[in-house]
Amino acid sequence: MLAVLLDPDQCKGALLVNIVSKLKTLTPDFVFVGGSHTVTSTDTLIEFLKAEVDTEVVQFPGNASQFSPKADALLFLSLISGRNAEFLIGQHVNSAMAVKNSGLEVIPTAYILIEGGKSSSVEYISNTHPIPHDKVAIAVSTAVAGELLGMKLAYLEAGSGAKNPVSVEMIESVRKNLAIPLIVGGGIKTEENLKAAFDAGADIVVIGNAFESEPEKIERFVEFTKAYNRNLNEN
Repeated sequence: MLAVLLDPDQCKGALLVNIVSKLKTLTPDFVFVGGSHTVTSTDTLIEFLKAEVDTEVVQFPGNASQFSPKADALLFLSLISGRNAEFLIGQHVNSAMAVKNSGLEVIPTAYILIEGGKSSSVEYISNTHPIPHDKVAIAVSTAVAGELLGMKLAYLEAGSGAKNPVSVEMIESVRKNLAIPLIVGGGIKTEENLKAAFDAGADIVVIGNAFESEPEKIERFVEFTKAYNRNLNEN
């Protein structure tokens, strides 16, 4: 499955109109909304997307202040690759009652930051270190720990604008050891990158930066994902 990630601070004005026109033509499985640091209201973007695009809008919040009850679901992210309690549980406490009272579908997600070849916004804002790209065993143990703690999704994140996506070896190894769905994002810029992630075992691939700079890629990537699934079904 394919998720298009939109950052409220980046996706506005003419760019947002262009992106939404592409989402209407060929619709992805999900639209994720959020970012590591946002000053623009997520409510406004979510409302606009739900009115214009026929797909699930899922919150991908960087902190408690970004929570909106207007989405279809919320990834309740715990940054288990880091050791900063604020992003392991602190922000969750701040938003817990608002989330509970909203009635929104909440999906506990083991969020795992992987080195992507450059310092990411997540790394800076969360004050945590990513797992080195070649430390596959650590990534596997971290993902398994998240599953054992009751998380419903695992998310391997190379970071926004990463030079390198999560390696095929890491995706394969994590997938082999998990029963829960696996999300992979960061640094995926081409159909070849997308196919490699799917082939390695990613259930959902998230793409954001590549679409912000080249919105026309959305249609190609959605069609590629549909064709990939058709081929799977035929075989």
